[in-house]
This record gives sequence, structure tokens and C-alpha cells, in this order.
Amino acid sequence: MKATEMLHDRGQSLWLDNITRSMLDDDQIQRYIDTHSVTGLTSNPSIFDNAVATGDYDESIKAVSQQGLSSEEIFFNLATADLQRAADLFAPVHERTGGVDGWVSLEVSPLLAYDTAKTVEAAKSVHARADRANLFVKIPGTPEGLPAIEECIASGVPVNVTLLFDADQYRAAADAYLRGIERRVASGLNPAVGCVASVFISRWDTAVATSVPDELKNQLGLAVGLETYRAYRDVMESSRFQLLQNSGARMQRLLWASTKTKDPAAPDTLYVQGLAAPLTINTMPNSTLDAFFDHGQVGEPLARDGGDCDVQLQRFAAAGVDKKALALKLQGDGAASFASSWTNLLSRIDAQRPSAKRVL
Repeated sequence: MKATEMLHDRGQSLWLDNITRSMLDDDQIQRYIDTHSVTGLTSNPSIFDNAVATGDYDESIKAVSQQGLSSEEIFFNLATADLQRAADLFAPVHERTGGVDGWVSLEVSPLLAYDTAKTVEAAKSVHARADRANLFVKIPGTPEGLPAIEECIASGVPVNVTLLFDADQYRAAADAYLRGIERRVASGLNPAVGCVASVFISRWDTAVATSVPDELKNQLGLAVGLETYRAYRDVMESSRFQLLQNSGARMQRLLWASTKTKDPAAPDTLYVQGLAAPLTINTMPNSTLDAFFDHGQVGEPLARDGGDCDVQLQRFAAAGVDKKALALKLQGDGAASFASSWTNLLSRIDAQRPSAKRVL
């Protein structure tokens, strides 16, 4: 049995962190479903920026530009079409699991990361346009994003909370989700609204790579993951959630993101093998997924109590790492990076449009 199948059978969902039109056209995503036990898919502005740069969308951009749309409108038309196709591929999984799995994700404009009202408006528009029950709208878990997450959940819009980096940020996202569900229960509405909380892992180790001793390298991400998993279990087992669960609510699942190993000296499956746990998700790019399929190992699941995360995090504190401050910096840097990719993406689209039709 391949490691991907074994991990799936032990209760963790494997999602693909990538999408391009060519991957849809040549059935690569379907093959991942059939052979690699992939049960969902995520996307972000960087992924689409890279996809557009390949030239896959040149003809479509030229054709759509004749409608006089803005570059942003052209992007959402193209991305929505791709995500609808992907959602249809995962629809059987979504139906079989009763809506627990089989999701795809499309992000609102990263330029809205610090604007609550416009994020809510955009999220509702994206969800309505996609018209797929198994499509998450990605909203960053910034302080301004949290009330937008609550409002969207309360309105029945499934949300993938993105750009979370530690247990504190996860708990804030979980609280926003629970508030939205509590509002639905109070209003007599169906509380089964899908939601995942995406915690970014590898960027921790990249951030401290040159400032910690060699014996601590490539260990901070996993330690933060363990601490966050402990917080996840605390929320899952809380009386607050169990009360909502009794009314039909579902758990906001924990998703491990940014799980491609950045250090070539470290194992290429480090953040897959080290973050195995039931009722969680690991979304990974093609290279990491293929590596785990080829030579991954499935060990023991994460410890409910966080294992040795407190000891490990104390070692990093002693080495001068301010985890709380770094988490805030990583979130801010992540939002800025996605905004930059978004700007690049729109510039690429605009550059491919007939000059007479360019509308910014």
C-alpha cells in the first residue's frame, strides 16, 4: 500500500495545493484522485500567477478581454471556470462524506485582507458565482478578516480561513467560526456550514534558518504544528463546540498548509510525515505529493497533548525566537506576498489584452 493511501485510510485528507487549466485538460488532477488518494484542492494568488505565466490562459484571456471586463473580472471568470471543473471532479467525495471532504478553494482579492466589509461582499459574490456546494471561499485570518469570517459563516458561505501561523491565530479563527455557527443556531438555520483553518508550517523554519543553532533547524514548524494541534483538540472537545454539534454543527477542520520543504538538506516529506493526524488535512504541491507517494513513511499520529512541543518551543525561545511576534510578522508578510502575487497576476492578464480593450 502506498503511503498516500495509508495516510488517507488513517483519517487524514490529502489535498493538492495547485491547479492549472492544463492539469484539468490532461486529467492530471483526476489521476491524483485515482492513484494518490487526493480528496480536495486548494489555490491561492501565487498559484494562479504561476499558472498564467505558463501561457495556458493566453487564448482565453484574449477572448474574454473582448467583453470589456477589467483584469480582475477576467481573472475571476477564468479561475471560477477552473474551480468549477475541479469541484465537479471532487463532487463524488463530497457527497460520499456528507460534505466533510471533497472541497476546492478560491480566494477573494488579497488587497481586501484588511477591509472587513469588502471582504464579506467579495466572499458572497465569489460563492454565488461559483455555484458549487463544495467550494470554499478563502479569507485571511487577519484581525480584520475574523469578523468577515463570522459573517460569512453566519450567512452560510463555506470558508477556508487562510494565513494562520500559530495556536493563538488558530483559536481566533475557531472562535470566529463558532460565533457564526452560534448565530445560525439562534436563528433556526442549518448549522452544518463547511470550514477549515489553514495553518502555514514551512515558513517558520525559513524565517529562523539563519538565526538558530544547527540542531534546531527545521524543527520550529513541527513544534508550532503540535502546539496548534493541541489547541484544535481542545476546541473540538470543548463544551461550547459539543453543544453546537448536538444541534448539527460540524468541526472546523485543521488544515496544514505550506508543507513543501524549503531546505534542500531536509527530507522532502518532512511536513507530511511529521503532521499526520485524523480529521485534519494536508494540502501540498505536486512535488511534495509525488515524493510522499513515492517514498513517504506513515508513523504515529500527532500526540493529543502536543507531545514535546513545549520543550521544543522553549529551546527556540532560549535561542532568541519571539514566537508571538514572529507569528504576527509571518501573517503580515504572507498577506503582503499574496497581494504582490495578485498585482503581478493582474499585470500579466492586462499585458495579454488588446491595448484598445485594456480596462484597469
